[in-house]
Amino acid sequence: MLHFLEGTTPPADPGSGMFSTVIMLVAMVAIFYFMLIRPEKKRKKEAETMRSNLKTGDRITTIGGIVGTVVSIKDDKFVIETSADQVRIEFAKWALSTNESAAERAQEEAKKAQEAKAMAKAAKKVKKDKE
Repeated sequence: MLHFLEGTTPPADPGSGMFSTVIMLVAMVAIFYFMLIRPEKKRKKEAETMRSNLKTGDRITTIGGIVGTVVSIKDDKFVIETSADQVRIEFAKWALSTNESAAERAQEEAKKAQEAKAMAKAAKKVKKDKE
């Protein structure tokens, strides 16, 4: 009753402390999911897609930094040719880091899509002006 004189706070309802703790734990799990787990799953999925879409003739870089052109592809391995000396090295597919050819193709497709969109917009404007 004389808690204000002692400088302490009165005892709180014990159920409310547990409820707020549970809410904080749920919030922390949600933050970890959206900040760490979800983006990592997305990166893994993109890497797996890149590895499965590997084609002969693609210019690639391995995780070790070796740059070359894909010569042949097997189930879980691929062979690259690294230089003008026609040195061939076999790698496991998980060692693929980047595929420059696929990135260039994606940029070209995006550019074509953007140009097609601009052409459609221009045609729509011309059609609207004629009316």
